Amino acid sequence: MERQTDNRPVKVEVRDLTKKFGDLLVLDNLNFTIKKNEFVCVVGPTGCGKTTFLNVLTRIHEPTEGDLYIDGQPADPGRHSISFVFQEPSAFPWLTVEENIAFGLKVKKLGKSEIRKRVEQIISLMGLERYRKSYPRELSVSVVQRVIIGRSFAMQPDLLLMDEPYGQMDVKVRFYLEDEVIRLWKELGSTVVFITHNIEEAVYLAERVIILTNKPATIKEEVFIDLPHPRDITDPKFIDYRNYITDKIKWW
Repeated sequence: MERQTDNRPVKVEVRDLTKKFGDLLVLDNLNFTIKKNEFVCVVGPTGCGKTTFLNVLTRIHEPTEGDLYIDGQPADPGRHSISFVFQEPSAFPWLTVEENIAFGLKVKKLGKSEIRKRVEQIISLMGLERYRKSYPRELSVSVVQRVIIGRSFAMQPDLLLMDEPYGQMDVKVRFYLEDEVIRLWKELGSTVVFITHNIEEAVYLAERVIILTNKPATIKEEVFIDLPHPRDITDPKFIDYRNYITDKIKWW
């Protein structure tokens, strides 16, 4: 499923990416690019290596072969900002909402006025005004996850990686948070890679869905989702995309 020409510059390039653990080959020569400000979802069968894929991109694990390039340079935590949101809650319990959002900005030693501007922008975009002085223990799980997501977007990272951040939440909350992420992505122009096992979520969010094969993982297909945001899950075209991707994962 192709899309019309995308003239955005390449932001991220994954080149010959291979990962082995001993003799176990998990990722097998992955090659793809991500455009600046693109929203990409990665799906695949259970156990195919999605988490390993994410861990290599974040540099938790070094690749066995190949590399990740950002703006044409090998990804380097000292030079590039790679931010991530995992499924488990990761707000700092001893910090308020606004302090959580500001945390990474202070680590990066941004100026006080820039930190204040970004924190206020995120609080406004995420509807967190009445929670700004609250601590995570005083908030619902969904509000805490909004804080975590906002904190990552506030960093204005070169690449934002999200690993099933709504996996523990009910459907209504998931759709609400997905809409929040789309709003942040459009407002801030971030480049996002979102890992999920939920096909409907991938079609709801992504401009492009990368389908991984079973282990050792290669890229089976890339599907471009030609639907405007916000998306209607009852739209026949939405259902066609969902069924198509499901079939690609189901039948090998």
